[in-house]
Amino acid sequence: MPKVQAAAGPGSGRAGRGRRVATSLSEINVVPLVDVMLVLLIIFMVTAPLIQRGVDVNLPTAVRATAIQGERVFVNVPLSYRDDRLVYLGNEPIRLEILQERVRQKMENETEKKIYLRVDGTLRIQDQMDVLDRLKAAGVENIALVTKLPGEK
Repeated sequence: MPKVQAAAGPGSGRAGRGRRVATSLSEINVVPLVDVMLVLLIIFMVTAPLIQRGVDVNLPTAVRATAIQGERVFVNVPLSYRDDRLVYLGNEPIRLEILQERVRQKMENETEKKIYLRVDGTLRIQDQMDVLDRLKAAGVENIALVTKLPGEK
């Protein structure tokens, strides 16, 4: 806050100046700092969701799909599975040969051994069955196929 100093006397200095305002250099104006921080916060809040990217899977459509609740373990089988035989356990790419062991390790301490399987709708049934067989061999009791509603993207 600026400090107001009274003039030394009526005859001192120029006539007509009664008070002089002196600002202290040690005081920081915080308003521009807060403005810049709020702008940066808004920028990061807008761009953060755009940066996150998952595995593209073209899900099949189902009329009676229900919402998934609780802790979920997803296995994603993208269209590129035909070429490289890679599936995704969460966001981690895994070869089909070691999927069984990785799922067994992940399900070791789970009470409900349930996997949510996202399979690209254009994959052949045999490719889907290969993944299902590996999951069953890993000890998964329930495998839920994730679908989308007819109007959903």
